[in-house]
Amino acid sequence: MFATLVGPYPRAPHPGRPDRLRDARAGAAAAGGDPAEIVAAEDALVCEVLAEQVEAGLDLLTDGQVRGDDPMCVIARGLQGFTTAATAGPATEGPLHHRPRAASVPEWVGPITVAAWQFAAAAAASLVPDGAPAPLVRACIVGPYTLARLSDPGDVGKERLVLGLAEALNAEMRALAAAGAPVIQVDESALTLVRADDEPEWELVREMLRRLTTGLDGRHLMLAITGGSADRAASRVLYDAPFSSYLFDLILGPDNWYPIADAPPERGIVCGVADARTGRRDDEPVMAWAAHYAASMRGRGLDRVGLAPSAGLERLPRDAAAAKIRGLGAAARTAAISDVDALGAAIDPRATDARSAALGRYEPARDRPHRPRG
Repeated sequence: MFATLVGPYPRAPHPGRPDRLRDARAGAAAAGGDPAEIVAAEDALVCEVLAEQVEAGLDLLTDGQVRGDDPMCVIARGLQGFTTAATAGPATEGPLHHRPRAASVPEWVGPITVAAWQFAAAAAASLVPDGAPAPLVRACIVGPYTLARLSDPGDVGKERLVLGLAEALNAEMRALAAAGAPVIQVDESALTLVRADDEPEWELVREMLRRLTTGLDGRHLMLAITGGSADRAASRVLYDAPFSSYLFDLILGPDNWYPIADAPPERGIVCGVADARTGRRDDEPVMAWAAHYAASMRGRGLDRVGLAPSAGLERLPRDAAAAKIRGLGAAARTAAISDVDALGAAIDPRATDARSAALGRYEPARDRPHRPRG
C-alpha cells in the first residue's frame, strides 16, 4: 500500500515566497540572461517538490514534471521531426500553450528525460538519513497515443504518427531502464477518447502498445489513464500489454472501476481518488475504502494497490497541492491497516456507523453491550 503523484505538480512557489523559476526565465529571455540559471532554478524546484512528497508520506516519488513548458512539449522537443509553436490559450491555462506539429515521422536521437530522472533520484536519496533506503523515484513520459492526439499530425497522418512515436519512445524507455529507473510511467489520458465500438482504433492502440513496450520485459511499467473513463472494451487491449501496474482516474472517470475489475490479480492498481480539481480536503475514509475495494477484487491484496490524485495538481496553489498530498499520504497509511477493527479505530468515527459517530469513537460490534428487546 503506497501513495504517489500522477501528472505535474505546481511550479509556482508557496504564497509569499519568491518565484525563482519565473525570474530565471525572465532573465534568460532578456539580453545577456544566462540560460543556466533556468536549469539551476528547475533543480531547486525539483528538490522542493521531492521534499514535500517525503514530508507528506508519499512512497513512490516523481520530480513533479516541473521542468520545461509542459511534459508534452518536453518530449516533442527532444524528438527529431517535431516543431512547436506558441498559440493563444484559454484563460484558465495561462496566456500561451504549445501544440507540437509533426514535420516528419518522429525519431529518437538521444535521451530526453534520463538526466532529469537521474538528478531527481540523487536528490531524493539525499533527503533520507545515512544508511536509510533511498526513496524510489519513477520516470514519467507522455505516451505516444496521447502525444499524437494532441499534436498536429501534418502530412504524416495520425496512424503513422502514433506508431512512429511508439518506436521513438520505446528507445527513450530503454534508455531510462538502462539508467536504472525502477518504474517508468506512461501517461495516456487520450485513451479515454476511444469509443468502445471503434475496432480499428483499438487495433491501432494495441499495435502502439506492442511497439512501445518491446524489449522491456521484466521492467516495471505503469500505464496512467486520467481525465475520464476508459471504456470497459479497453480491458482486452490494456491487459495484453506487459504493464506491471495501471493508474486510473476515479474522479472524472468513475466507470474506470469496470476495467479495474477486469485487471488480472497480479497487476498493480493505483486508484486516483484525491480530487485534483479542487483544493478542498478529500474524504480519507472514502480513499481508504477505494484502496480496500481494489485490493478485494480477484484477491489482489493491499500490497498491489496504491493511492494517487485523480490527475496532475498543477492548477492548484502550491500550498493547496501540498495539503492534498499530505491527506493522500495519511489515507494510504490508514488504508494499509488490514485488520477490520483496527481500521475502524483509525478512521473518523462518523464514517463507521451511527453508534460510533454518536460516541465519537469506534466501537467494534462484538464489544457492544447486548440490549434485549421487549
